[in-house]
Amino acid sequence: MAFEVPFSLKGKRVWVAGHRGMVGSAIVRRLASEDCEILTVGRDRADLRDQAATRSWLEETRPEVIFLAAAKVGGIVANDTLPADFLYENLMIEANIIEGAHRIDTEKLIFLGSSCIYPKFAPQPIQEDALLTGPLEPTNEWYAIAKIAGIKLCQAYRRQHGRDFISGMPTNLYGLFDNFDLTSSHVLPALIRKAHEAKLRGDKELVIWGTGTPRREFLYADDCADAIVHLAKNYSGDEHVNVGSGTDVTIYELAEIVKDVVGFEGEIVRDLSKPDGTPRKLMSGDRLRELGWQPQVNLREGIARAYAWFLENRVEAVAA
Repeated sequence: MAFEVPFSLKGKRVWVAGHRGMVGSAIVRRLASEDCEILTVGRDRADLRDQAATRSWLEETRPEVIFLAAAKVGGIVANDTLPADFLYENLMIEANIIEGAHRIDTEKLIFLGSSCIYPKFAPQPIQEDALLTGPLEPTNEWYAIAKIAGIKLCQAYRRQHGRDFISGMPTNLYGLFDNFDLTSSHVLPALIRKAHEAKLRGDKELVIWGTGTPRREFLYADDCADAIVHLAKNYSGDEHVNVGSGTDVTIYELAEIVKDVVGFEGEIVRDLSKPDGTPRKLMSGDRLRELGWQPQVNLREGIARAYAWFLENRVEAVAA
């Protein structure tokens, strides 16, 4: 099979599935400069978990390109307590869209996964071929399995039907429209909110779990969107591609940056009764760099932008 590379988005009808989320909204912003027609749909019009509703939307609008960013997402607590929801809903969303895209002859589909698809103790930095080489992190394996199924669906439709469906695997993302609800958010937005509220209360301490030594990789959502659009235009292959910053920091270092950006003047205290989790999680960015892409927003600048957005949208951010 030979597919067009580079692939042009000019004049195409482009559907961003999941446009209200952090990544989807960033993709919509990025596509504004691509001279294409951007399509979006809310759950009130098409529940993507419902096959008939999804097919109806696709047949009506017939997008030529699809960015599949729609997903049920959440932090460790949400994943651990709602395993059926995370597995079932994500399987339905991706299966309905990918099968529907095949039925209407969509030219290109880009599926967004997650770095949690990799084994808990994969060699670092994690190469794409580490997929399915070991056990997953138990607390989010339900979400991970759904995302692995999405990768395999894209590969299967490419192999059986000759579809130009590809997959990108983003690392830990943060930015505008993030979820700052402490019961379901990820580590970075949670730290931002905790530091902000500690500053307002005049607390002397900001508590982080464990030793603070685990290392994690973070990518600003608008950088991720730029990378995903770059992949859509410049990549057509069977294998998924990691989408990350290529660098990592310790949780303690992350807390120090957040403390500085927010203006919290107390001390960072480690709660050693809490677990550390995986010692390190950094994805290799070699494949993406070979395709000519580099991130533009460094971690401090990205956190400053995310905090500014949080301050302006506090009610919506906490209720997300």
